Amino acid sequence: MPGQRRSRPAARLSAFYAAAFLVTGVQLPFWPVWLASRGFDAKEIGTLFAAAIWAKVIATPAIGALADRYGRRRVMTVLAMIAVAAYTALWRSAGFWAILSLNLLALTVQSALMPLGDTVTLAASRAEGLDYGRIRVWGSVSFVFASLGAGVVIAHTSGGWILPLVLVASALLLTACRKIPPSEPAPGGAGFRGAGLRLVAGHSRFWIFVASAAALQASHQVYYGFATLYWRSLGFSETTIGWLWAEGVVAEVLLFWQGRRLLGRFGPVGLMALGGVAGIIRWSIAGVVVSLPSTAALQLLHALTFGATYLGAMHFLSRSVPPAAAASAQTLFAAASSGFGGGLVMAAAGALYAAYGGRAYLAMALLSAAGLVGTLCLRPARTR
Repeated sequence: MPGQRRSRPAARLSAFYAAAFLVTGVQLPFWPVWLASRGFDAKEIGTLFAAAIWAKVIATPAIGALADRYGRRRVMTVLAMIAVAAYTALWRSAGFWAILSLNLLALTVQSALMPLGDTVTLAASRAEGLDYGRIRVWGSVSFVFASLGAGVVIAHTSGGWILPLVLVASALLLTACRKIPPSEPAPGGAGFRGAGLRLVAGHSRFWIFVASAAALQASHQVYYGFATLYWRSLGFSETTIGWLWAEGVVAEVLLFWQGRRLLGRFGPVGLMALGGVAGIIRWSIAGVVVSLPSTAALQLLHALTFGATYLGAMHFLSRSVPPAAAASAQTLFAAASSGFGGGLVMAAAGALYAAYGGRAYLAMALLSAAGLVGTLCLRPARTR
């Protein structure tokens, strides 16, 4: 039946996102703890993460080109295998350079899986009428359970359990990559794919989009890096802070669940603009409010500042890029927005928070305003 045929790829793609964010949910909060347990100090841990960011900028677009040429599921499976092998090798590794190399390899190949998965999911959404938001939402749900579950395990054991948890989650991700709907190399040959990517990358509108989306997402860097410290300074308990983080993710989940309806009403560019307006409001107030009810109310805007901008950006790419060059464009966008945008802004966010505390959020409001202006420049032209 048609409904059953649609549910099969949707279930497999949902499993991919759940497995991918299972890894992230353990790794993002707790990987520095594991590195510290291996004797690394804060400066060395910063070097490890900075190296991974810049390696992603270089490697991710090249991986996308390979996926367009050889098939996305095939390349994703190989990447997941490399990640499992690297994490396995880390178990017995010692010394700064050995761990740096393996950490760099694992994080680089792992980071390329998400834009490739988005490419496969958006293609399936076009071809089979699937709802991207309701597939992607399982990643957010998985992240919440993974981070909470890992926190409980580590609280009752030690930091040494973090690597085994990441390794098990990576093995599940490998299984999920092998089960996603098949994606054959795009027709037309390498020259056709290259011409399609050059056509997109050579158009100023594509780079206006990249800069706008990068600014909107990078505006979260003070929040990601220093919200917990700021909330502690306001006297909020650790439990309360945990619930505030969870509230933001739940708001994001609800938006993704209604993504198709919102996309139909606002369109990709309209969703990005909505996120920009919400970002100006959120970050202008975030460093001013001090009461828990006001902070909790402000957290609801995460649905728009992250969820709406992400959903809009993914569908803008899907509608603007030729299918033959989809993975290349998706990974190029991921490298530019996450690498240059996220990496550079996070470095600045640390200096701003050290100097100004909660007032550092005002700089993030300016980033949201810049992203909004760029997004509005996209509106007069046709999306497709």
